[in-house]
Parts: sequence; structure tokens; C-alpha cells
Amino acid sequence: MLSNLQPRGRRLTMGITVSCGMAFMLFGYDQGVFGGILSCQSFQATFDNPDTTVQGQMTSSYVLGSVFGAIIAMFAGDIFGRRRSIALACFFCLFGGLLQATSYTMPHMIIGRIVAGLGVGINTTTVPMWQSETCKPEYRGKLISLQLTHLVMGYVLANWINFGFTYISTESISWRFPLAFQCVLAILTVVWIPFMVESPRWLCLRGRPTSEIQDVIVRLLDKEPHDEQVIDMLQTIQNMVAHEAETQGAGLRDIFHNGPQQTFRRILLGAGVNFMQQFGGVNVVAYYLPVVLKRSFGFSDRMALILSAVDSMQWMFWTGMSTFVIERIGRRRLLIFGAAGQSLCFGMAALGLGINTKALNGVAVAFLFLYYFFFGLSFLAIPFMYPSEINSHRTRNLGSAIAMVTNWCGVYAIVSVTPVGIENLGWKFYLIFAIINLVWVPVCWYFYVETAGLSLEEVDRLFEIKYESGNGMTYREAALKAKEETREDREDRNASLGDKESKHESEFADGEA
Repeated sequence: MLSNLQPRGRRLTMGITVSCGMAFMLFGYDQGVFGGILSCQSFQATFDNPDTTVQGQMTSSYVLGSVFGAIIAMFAGDIFGRRRSIALACFFCLFGGLLQATSYTMPHMIIGRIVAGLGVGINTTTVPMWQSETCKPEYRGKLISLQLTHLVMGYVLANWINFGFTYISTESISWRFPLAFQCVLAILTVVWIPFMVESPRWLCLRGRPTSEIQDVIVRLLDKEPHDEQVIDMLQTIQNMVAHEAETQGAGLRDIFHNGPQQTFRRILLGAGVNFMQQFGGVNVVAYYLPVVLKRSFGFSDRMALILSAVDSMQWMFWTGMSTFVIERIGRRRLLIFGAAGQSLCFGMAALGLGINTKALNGVAVAFLFLYYFFFGLSFLAIPFMYPSEINSHRTRNLGSAIAMVTNWCGVYAIVSVTPVGIENLGWKFYLIFAIINLVWVPVCWYFYVETAGLSLEEVDRLFEIKYESGNGMTYREAALKAKEETREDREDRNASLGDKESKHESEFADGEA
């Protein structure tokens, strides 16, 4: 019975993945639930029929809360650790959900939205780090892609719950229950955490005893304490953290520069991919699809909601498919593929809406549907995993938090300008995003570094190798050299351990003689 409360190996990895998946499902649910209740009759009556400006303030307050949540994680994440940060985030989501579900006034609702946003901001910063730091390198991309599949699953769930309650839209439960349901997801996330392990990299970073770090690695690998793999992983983490302490200073002046560890460049890479995600136009598509279905094809509000929910299901499918290609194809090539595809979709949408015939409006909608194919395979998952991979142990929390602040500021900016852009620019608004996505293609080609298949310590080492070689080596060559060095170090440690064991056996034999 006690062993079931302390899972090991594959079961432990599955437990951490379930916790992370539920946290992102909560994130996706929160993203999708509020937009579906704004037109609810009971909601409108309770809040005195708010106009679009007030509705925008209510919606955006959640995004602002998420920005501040990521800022909280920036300063407190390395103090609390991964597990306690996620537990704190779930408390914010639970409390914020209760405030929203019981609100009768506008300030009450906005405070609830901000509080829930704080939790989501902390979770989006911390969850990918926890998963990255506790899983094997060959599974890292797949597991984080699986988390993002849960994100879209939460979004789909919110859409269908909102649709179901449209049949009793005059009752207050039609909007109070959807808002309260996020509390259930918060509880389901947090109940797993006490039985999981803390990140061994965070424990080492905070100077915890070697025995505590070793116990965590033993559970993660499901090995004995003195197994070669356990000793190898422990020493690799300790050596890299010690090396970073020597080469990286602790102050902001030391962090934001490009020394051997290329700290500033790595922070910019993590933040940049999140900037590209938001300004690539995902929230433009999410906003406009129900509108074009109603205006261009004359669908009713309910039918447009059904089709939007169905579209989000195919988004979830393609995100799930990314788990099969993320390690095989790699992050960099998928980003290039996604940016090119998204540019094509926005370009065809602009063409169809610009000519404005019924047939070409259908083409525009078809390419807006196709957008999720490219986005789901690339720019949905990678911006969340890349900052946790690309940054060093000492700056991983800071870099991930900066990336999430960038992401949420981008959400706020795009959600704010989209209604105005669609109204004033029409089809030209989509042409802007076609051009922006086209620009991302060479940016991803020239600046982004492949992390697939590398351990977090090997990612650290490849930047040093590239820095030391100057222009005499590509990042791919540096990655291969980092893997070779890791293999040689492992062989040296194993040989040293074998020599010690042989010496011990010899001494024991002499004593017996």
C-alpha cells in the first residue's frame, strides 16, 4: 500500500505527466469558458447588459492576472520549488473560480478573473519546467506535447459545456456552473502533487543534501541507490550546476550578457518563440471563426458555436499528433514548417475575404480551419517547452517566466486589436499576419537551436562549445560534440567506479588471506 503512495519509474513519470496535463487542461478550460457565457441571457441580466467595452475589460482582466502570475513565478519560483508553485497556482485558480461563480457585481467578477489569472500565469511558467526536469531527454518533447493536448482538451470541454447550457440560458446555473467547474480541475491537479517528487535539478540548485537528490533520482529511474545510472545522473547534474555557479553571476547584470553560457541569447530565444506564437495570429483565428460563420454563411449563433467546438476538436487532434513527430522532426524544423503553413492560411483567408464571393468565403473558412493543422503541430507546444529546455539551470525559472510574460502580453495585445482590426481593415488585417508569419521562417531558420534528443545538461554544454569555437562550428556540430563529451564522461566515471570496486575486492581478498 505504501509503495503505491510513492510511485517509481514509469508510474512516477505518468503521475507527473497527469498532474501537468490536468494543470494545462485547467489553463485551456479557463481560456475557453468565459467567451461562451458572455451572450448568456442570465449573465447579461445579472450584470446589467454590459456593452462590448465592459465585456472586453472583464475578459482582459484574466490576461492581466496571468501576466502578474508569471511575474510572481519569476521572483518566487526558485524559492518555492516546482511542486509548491503549482500547488499555489491551483489555490489561486480555485479561489478565483469560486469568486467568479458566486459574483453578482462587476468588481466581484473582475477580481475573480484576476485571481484565477494569477494561478494560470504561475502554472504556465512552472509546469513545463517540472516536466522537463523530471523526465528522460527522449521523452521530454512528447510529454510536453501531451500536456498541450490537454490544454486544447480543456478548451474543447469548455466549448461543449457552454453549448449544453445554451438550452437553459435564462437560468443562472447556465453560467455559474461553467465558471465553477474550473475549481474541480484545480483540485484534480493538486491532489496528485504530494505523491510526486520535486525536480532533482531544483534540489541541487538550492543546495539540498546529496542524499535527498539521490533519493529522487532513484525513484525517477526506479533503480538502486548505487546503480551506475543513478550515480551518473546525480554527478552530471551536480557538476553542471557547480559549473554554472562559476561561469554565471547571480545579479541581473551578470545574467543579461552573452558570456560562455550565452545566457541573454538563450533567454531571448525562449521569449522570442512565445512572441512569434502570439503575433503569428492564433487568437485572431480563435476570435474570428464564429464571426465569419455567422456573417458570411448565415449560420445561427448555436450552429456557429457547434462548428467552432468541432473545429477545436480537430485542433486537439493535431496537437496530439505532434507527440509523434516532435522528437523525430525536431523543434526548429517544425517551427519553420508551422510558420510557412500559417502564412499560407492567412494569405488564402485574406484572398478569399478580399474577393468576397460566397465560394471564396468558403475557401477563407477552409484555410482558417487548416490553420490549426500547422499551429497544432508546431507553435502550440514548442513555445511552452522551449524556454524550459534552452535556459540553464540557474536561469531556467527566470527565462521561463520572461517567456510567459511575453506570451501573456502578446495575448492581451492581439485580443485588444483584433476586433478593431477586423472592423477597420477587413481582409487586409489577415494579410498582415500572412506577412508576419512569412518573416518568422528565416528567423527560425537562422537563430533557433535544435534541442530534441539532448539532455538539459547537454543543451548547456553545446552553447559553451559553440561560444568557444566562434564561427568555426555550427550549433548542430556543437550538439554532437556535447553528446560525445557526455558519453566520454560517463565512461570515465564508470571506469573509475569499476577501479574502486576492483581495489575494494582486492583489499578484501588480501584481508581474508
